[in-house]
Amino acid sequence: MNSALLSLPRRTVGPVPFRVVPLAEAVAAVVADALGVADGSGAPGIAVHFANAYTVALADADPGYAGLFSPGRVAVFTDGVPVAWAGRRFYQEMAAEWERVYGPDVMTGVLAASTHDGPAHYLLGGSPQVLADLQQAIARRWPEARIAGAESPPYRALTEAERADQDRRIAESGAQIVWVGLGTPKQDWEVARLAADLPVVAMAVGAAFDFLAGAKSQAPVWVQRSGLEWAYRLGTEPRRLGKRYLWGNPRFVLSAWRSRPRGGGG
Repeated sequence: MNSALLSLPRRTVGPVPFRVVPLAEAVAAVVADALGVADGSGAPGIAVHFANAYTVALADADPGYAGLFSPGRVAVFTDGVPVAWAGRRFYQEMAAEWERVYGPDVMTGVLAASTHDGPAHYLLGGSPQVLADLQQAIARRWPEARIAGAESPPYRALTEAERADQDRRIAESGAQIVWVGLGTPKQDWEVARLAADLPVVAMAVGAAFDFLAGAKSQAPVWVQRSGLEWAYRLGTEPRRLGKRYLWGNPRFVLSAWRSRPRGGGG
């Protein structure tokens, strides 16, 4: 199967290879691949990640984690404005196309583009209450989007038998997209595993479940565009996110600078 996602141009910031494309094209590529991935060809799925400055910092510190984003059946989008800034600076020939492609925005766009004929969606992650609220929000806002299944896995690691049962439920549901909201970095490991084992587009969308369900408030648009969303989120959840930003932001800057292309980009 020719893949729209895997055909998108790729440029590297830190150790992470990003697919450089405007938001609308990212949404269209996800829908196209989801409708075609379960075509009976036996091809594996596709893992889709949304990487921000913290993701780059984690990948810089952990080669095993960085390996999840290596070339293969993987697409990594620019989830954070600082990554987009770095990409535009280092690869000026791609500056016009290098947008922030935010996980919640992609999930919103894909659900809006869905019909009763597909793609079919599976929701994996979140608390039982968030998951219930999310399904209600989807039914209200995008009534044609078909939810094939949903489950809130335990916070502990699954046993081998539990993981096999989970995969069986996803496969039997007929889902073409599995939205995974387990938090970074856990969700990145999970979408890589799902895409390797099942013919699905597995999407690591982080806090999108909470935002779309109304469990947490998003930063105002002007804050998002300013690149200060990290400060907004730190202010709302300082204990949980303190290390992420106070350690991650400086590490991201160093990693991005070290990886910059020499001789003018490209």
